[in-house]
Amino acid sequence: MPALDLDTQPGADLDADLAAERAHLTTSRAALGRMRERAESLFATGDQVAGDAYAAETLGRTLARRVAELADDPITPLFFGRLDFGGAPNTSATDSGTTNDPTAPDGSGDHYGRRYHVGRRHVTDERGEPLVLDWRAPVSRSFYRASVRDPQGVAVRRRFGFSNGVLTSFEDERLDRGEELGTTSRILTAEIERPRVGPMRDIVATIQPEQDELVRADLADSICVQGAPGTGKTAVGLHRAAYLLYLHRERLRRAGVLIVGPNRAFLSYIAAVLPALGEVEVEQATVEELISRVAVRAVEAPAVAALKHDVRMASVLRRAVQTQIGAPTESITVSDGSFRWRIGVEPLHRIVEETRREGLPYGTGRERVQARVVSLLQRQAEARRAESPSDAWLRRMSRCRPVLDFLDAVWPALTPEGLVHGLFSGPDRLAAAADGLLSDAEQAQLVWAKPARTPKATRWTAADAVLIDEATGLLERLPGFGHVVVDEAQDLSPMQCRAIARRSEHGSVTLLGDLAQGTAPWAATDWKESLAHLGKPDAVVVPLTVGFRVPAAVVAFANLLLPVLAVDVPPAESLRHDGGLDVRTVTDLTSATVAEVRAALAHDGSVGVIAADDAVDGLRAALAEAGVQTATADDVATAERVTVVPATLVKGLEYDHVVVVEPAAIVAAEPRGLHRLYVVLTRAVSRLAVLHVAPLPAPLVGGSAG
Repeated sequence: MPALDLDTQPGADLDADLAAERAHLTTSRAALGRMRERAESLFATGDQVAGDAYAAETLGRTLARRVAELADDPITPLFFGRLDFGGAPNTSATDSGTTNDPTAPDGSGDHYGRRYHVGRRHVTDERGEPLVLDWRAPVSRSFYRASVRDPQGVAVRRRFGFSNGVLTSFEDERLDRGEELGTTSRILTAEIERPRVGPMRDIVATIQPEQDELVRADLADSICVQGAPGTGKTAVGLHRAAYLLYLHRERLRRAGVLIVGPNRAFLSYIAAVLPALGEVEVEQATVEELISRVAVRAVEAPAVAALKHDVRMASVLRRAVQTQIGAPTESITVSDGSFRWRIGVEPLHRIVEETRREGLPYGTGRERVQARVVSLLQRQAEARRAESPSDAWLRRMSRCRPVLDFLDAVWPALTPEGLVHGLFSGPDRLAAAADGLLSDAEQAQLVWAKPARTPKATRWTAADAVLIDEATGLLERLPGFGHVVVDEAQDLSPMQCRAIARRSEHGSVTLLGDLAQGTAPWAATDWKESLAHLGKPDAVVVPLTVGFRVPAAVVAFANLLLPVLAVDVPPAESLRHDGGLDVRTVTDLTSATVAEVRAALAHDGSVGVIAADDAVDGLRAALAEAGVQTATADDVATAERVTVVPATLVKGLEYDHVVVVEPAAIVAAEPRGLHRLYVVLTRAVSRLAVLHVAPLPAPLVGGSAG
C-alpha cells in the first residue's frame, strides 16, 4: 500500500484527487473482472482435475458459487469509503510479530501511513495486494466507528459520492484535526435519502456506530432488536448475516443461514441485499413455508386459530405423544429355527422405562426400544451358539412378528398428521391430553364436527400446520441452522416461535421487530416472552430509536398512535427534517388518489398507494384507466414506479412517496387496526399523503392540518 504524506493529503488539487480515485475505481473493476474470469476458467476445467465424480461435483459447486460471488454490477460502487491512517507506528504490534494484513482475524496490525479503500467485497490485484477491502474486514470497522473522540488511528476518513456507478464526488473528515461531519455529511445524507425503486439496497455505506455494533455481534450471541420505523433494523439483520458468513464461512456454509420474513412480498423486497454483498447461499422462507409439511386447504374461525397458536397446545401435544407409550404386560417368545428365545416382562418393562427417561424424540425412542429388544435376543443366541449372529440375523429378528407386535403395543408408530388428526377427531382423546390445560369450552372449539376419515383426506388449516410441525419435532429431530434472522418477529405466535426454535436449537438468532407494529391476533407484547419461546431467554434486547429514512414530520404523526397501542416501546425519532406530510379531507377518494399519484410521479423515486384490502382492486383499475401503470407488492423487479398495496401486506416495505387511502377503513378492517395503521403510516421515506372522507381515527385528529 502506498504511504501517505499527511502534510499534503488530502491533495490540494481536488480535480486531480477525483481523477485518481476514478482511476482506482477503473483498476479495481478490471481486477474484479480478472478474478471472475479466473474463477470461470477453473469452473470450466474443474472436472479435469477432480479425482472422481463426487470430487468433481463438489468442486463444481464451490467454483460455481465463487463465480456468482464475484458478479459485478456496474451501477453499484465497488468502494464507498477510504481510510488514511496516521499517527506514530505501532511498535509494540510490530515487535510482537503481528501482521500488517488488514484482514487479519484479530484485527491487529500496524496501519501507520497506510490507505485502504473500503467496499462491498475484497478485490485484489494480480500480485494479491488488496485494492478494495471488504467492509467486514477488521480494519474496516474503523470506517464506521472512528471519531474525533476515538480516532482509532485514522487521520482522514473519505466518503465517495456516486451516480449510476460513476464516482462524482468525495468528502473528507480530518479526524486528526478535530473535523468530524457525523450525520451532517452531505454524501452520507444523500445516500440515506436517495430515492429507490425496486428491491431493498444494502446499507454498507451508511451503517451507523450503534448499528455496526449489532452487525458485528459474536456468532454465539442471540440478540433482539426492538427497532422503531426507519431505524434500519431489517438492514442490520441482513448485514449481520453477511458479516457472520464472512467471519465463519465454512462453519455456516455447513450449518446454513436462514432468513425468516412475514410474507413472500417482503422476502422478494430484501432478496437482492445479500447477493449484492457476495453472499448467494442464504435460505429465505416465511414461517408458513418453513412448516409446509401439509397443504393448507381450509380456513377456520379466528378464535380457533388463536387457540391453536397458544403455547399450551405444545403441552397438549406432548401429553398426547406420551400417552401412546404403554407398559409391557406379557413376555415375548421368538422362534429361531430349532431355538426359541424368550424375554420376560421385567426386562421388557426396564427397556421401555429407560428409553422413556432418556427424553429422545418419540420415533428415535421406538427405534431404541426395538434395538434393545434385539440386543437381548442376540445375547441369548450368542450364549447358546458361542458365536455372534450375522447382520442378516439381526435384521430378521428386528422384523419378526413377536418383536413388531410388542413395539406396536408399547411404543406404536406415529405420524405427525396422524397424531393431530386423532386428537381433533373425537372429544375423548383430546380430553385425555388437554385435561387441566384447556377448558371444556376450549376443547369443544378444537374438536372437528365432521372429521375426515384419514389424515390424508383432511383439509388442514394454517394453524393446523403449526401444530403438525410441533408434533413433527416431538417425533423426530428436525435439521437446524447455524444462524437464523427473523424479521417482523412481533407477529410470531408462541407456537411459531417454537417452530423456529427447533431449527435453531444449536445456533443463534437475530430477532428483529417492533412491538408497536404487531398486527396478528397473538402479536407479542414483551420480547422476553418471545425469546423464551425461541429457546433464547438470555438474549439481549437492544432498542434502535433513531431513524434516518422516515422524515421527522411523518414519524411525529405516526407516533400519535403509540399511546393507544398498549405496548411499552420508546417513541421513534428522526434526524431528517426534510420530506413532507399532507393530511387532506377529500370528497372523492378515487379521483383524489389518481391526482395525488400523478403529482408524486413528478418527483424521483417509488410511489406506494396503500389502502384497505377490499379497496385495492378498485384503485388499481382507476389508475389504469387514467393511464398510470401499477405493480403489485410481489412485483419487486418491475419497472413500474407505482405500487398498489393492501394494508395487510405492506409490513417491512417502504416507498419514497406514500399515499394512504382512508385510514378509518384500514382500522375497521381488523381487530388490531390501529396497529396496522401505524405500520402503514411509517412506510414513507420522503413524503406522506393521507386522503380521507371519513373522520380520521381519534388519536390522529389535530395531528396535522388537513
